[in-house]
Amino acid sequence: MRHVSVSTGLSDTDLLPPRFGDWFAARGWRPRPHQLRLLALSRARENALLIAPTGGGKTLAGFLPSLVDLAERPKQGLHTLYISPLKALTYDIQRNLEMPVNEMGLGLTLETRTGDTPQSKRARQRRNPPNLLLTTPEQLALMLASRETLEIFRHLRAVIVDELHAFADSKRGDLLALGLARLAALAPDHRRVGLSATIADPDRLARFIGLEGAEATVVRGPPGPKPDVGILRAEGRIPWAGHSARHAIPDIYRAIQAARTVLIFVNTRSQAELVFQELWRANEAALPIALHHGSLDVERRRKVETAMARGQLRAVVCTSTLDLGIDWGDVDLVIQIGAPKGAARTLQRIGRANHRLDDPSRALFAPANRFEEMECLAALEALASGEVDGPDGREGGLDVLAQHVLGVACGAPFHPDELYAEVIRTEPYASLDRATFDRVVDFVATGGYALKRYERYNRLRETGDGRLRVAHPRIAQQYRLNVGTIVEAPMLKVRLRGGRQLGEIEEYFIEQLAQGDTFIFAGEVLRFEAVRETTAIVTRAPGAEASVPSYMGGKFPLSTFLAEKVRRILADPGAHPGLSDQTLQWLRIQNWRSVLPRPDELLVEIFPRADKFYLVAYPFEGRLAHQTLGMLLTRRMERMRLRPMGFVASDYALAVWSLRPVKDVDALFDRDMLGDDLESWLNESVLLKRTFRNVATIAGLIERRFPGKEKSGRQMTVSSDLIYDVLREHEPDHVLLRATWADAATGLLDIRRLGDMLVRVAGHIRVKRLERISPLAVPVMLEIGKEPVYGEAMEDLVREAADDLMAEASLLI
Repeated sequence: MRHVSVSTGLSDTDLLPPRFGDWFAARGWRPRPHQLRLLALSRARENALLIAPTGGGKTLAGFLPSLVDLAERPKQGLHTLYISPLKALTYDIQRNLEMPVNEMGLGLTLETRTGDTPQSKRARQRRNPPNLLLTTPEQLALMLASRETLEIFRHLRAVIVDELHAFADSKRGDLLALGLARLAALAPDHRRVGLSATIADPDRLARFIGLEGAEATVVRGPPGPKPDVGILRAEGRIPWAGHSARHAIPDIYRAIQAARTVLIFVNTRSQAELVFQELWRANEAALPIALHHGSLDVERRRKVETAMARGQLRAVVCTSTLDLGIDWGDVDLVIQIGAPKGAARTLQRIGRANHRLDDPSRALFAPANRFEEMECLAALEALASGEVDGPDGREGGLDVLAQHVLGVACGAPFHPDELYAEVIRTEPYASLDRATFDRVVDFVATGGYALKRYERYNRLRETGDGRLRVAHPRIAQQYRLNVGTIVEAPMLKVRLRGGRQLGEIEEYFIEQLAQGDTFIFAGEVLRFEAVRETTAIVTRAPGAEASVPSYMGGKFPLSTFLAEKVRRILADPGAHPGLSDQTLQWLRIQNWRSVLPRPDELLVEIFPRADKFYLVAYPFEGRLAHQTLGMLLTRRMERMRLRPMGFVASDYALAVWSLRPVKDVDALFDRDMLGDDLESWLNESVLLKRTFRNVATIAGLIERRFPGKEKSGRQMTVSSDLIYDVLREHEPDHVLLRATWADAATGLLDIRRLGDMLVRVAGHIRVKRLERISPLAVPVMLEIGKEPVYGEAMEDLVREAADDLMAEASLLI
């Protein structure tokens, strides 16, 4: 791996044409060394990965070689393709690029192409592409599936991938890597540039962005000043549980009043709606505060983004829709409500404030409960020491590969030998064996052994020369309607009666509502009136009490990196001066009543309460792993005749309650639960079917959309369940079932992380048998009742009331 410093050894005039040098000088700027280094690498036709902090001029560094090349040698057609993870980012980059293009009179065409681009404009871009096109991985896949693919990309000279770290360990990254490999076959002379924030493993990204299996040269920009980050000290009592941060709203509002513009990040869309409502209640000065998340109508989101760019807003409550790359110089404060879940994500969000290289970013954490305060402190300490977490790495998804194979066939017939050689040059699929690849191609062509008798799954035909093509034009049409790897819960449009569309909300949430029920959405209290086809009709209900919509997606897992740091804080809270007096007192009493576990220990507390016995464990491995652990523990306890009644899990802890106490804790947590126990549970569980539905949708086995209509969530579930049962019975080693297990291991069930935890704590389980609830157990006990277990004692289950638990807990603290 070749890493280079930012020093080029060349003067500006050696690299920059006079027109560009004059432009920099007119603005009072000097090109930064890393910008010149990328220009030098481009002249040598070398691929590059630029790692630089937010505000370091990464975007201009990426585009500068293309602008210089087009100025020196004007070309027709698509010269540079820019790919970003967010639609909002493409519009922002377009705004920023138009300035140098217009001021230097370069005469270039510059356009965006996203899911919001009208079909007529997309068709025109295929026939007459601009010089620079800004797009997303999904739109790249659509262009590659076009019959005009060769014509579109025949002049391509550069590909720029922004925020590359956001792609590397996701299925969108798999789709992007496969798309880049196709571009390499279509336009072998183009070069690539990856732009990334600070990451833990730059070599892996260099392999990702490299061409023909060769790694890109890593260029590091200057680190910039350390961010100014603190934890908001709210005047109110810090809750033991919950995620609303209502106690901190007055303090957050005062911080907004003291700043120019504030980005307020939350981790879920429902939390965004709630925080926005709470801030408006506190907004006595009528400050312009807006809301931004992925379910809002696109026009509404664009208005917010435009107002931010113009400096017309004082604050925006937002989710991850705005945590990448947007260049808003007036943002001088970022507030993260709730725990950040990862150090790299924290750094990314903090970088949205003071989007300039020489100014430190300012940020505040607003923890919603006491465990989150420890997590916020862990992130703070990681930032202070310059540590960054990163994902563990993953192999490319077979479902994404199936989608890509079909997309390639939609563009032109392909030969499996040539496509396999192309696929294994990508970083995610470098270790893919030929037998698995052939099975994926066979699935795309016929559906596989169990499904090939059904005509609808026969999607490819041989051409006679060993190549494969799509069997019918409608298959290509269906592919284009269903491309992409983001499978959200089925959505319904939300429209005011007689008025405009407000956005989309999950179908299952609307199904729970009766006519007249109210809910919060798009920053308003709405009354549900009816569902008409795929639209929920609502009316405004200002002042009414409302429930808060819940979304299936958007919950970040607690990173392994931060989890380990939280365990260290818990083991020795006195060594971490950033903890509040309330949290320190809570932990001191925990140490007196029970124990504070060492970082390498798993604390398990067992105590009686209300004629039941409770087992509370503190693995700190994230909600997904804990939920899987809870289901496996209750199955094992059922066999032990302990009569388990239920469990509840948080990011930090797991509580299980039963009618008889656990005697042998080590046997209960033995790693062999990931064998037969796991398999038998999954055979009975709907969770694996839910995972299969997502995999089958991405692979194109189940279409979300048909020409002129869209499937309901219930229709998709019935279809996927039927196919799942057929494959389980007749082809249990089907590639989609393999893909489902792989997703379950790292996604919905987090089996891999659970297995690592069981190995880590083997021989290090510390059991404390107590007379009553411990202070550390209070937060997870407040959530009891959310995960019932249908065992022999189900009829004895009595839901615990939160007020009783709080009354009991108040005697302790």
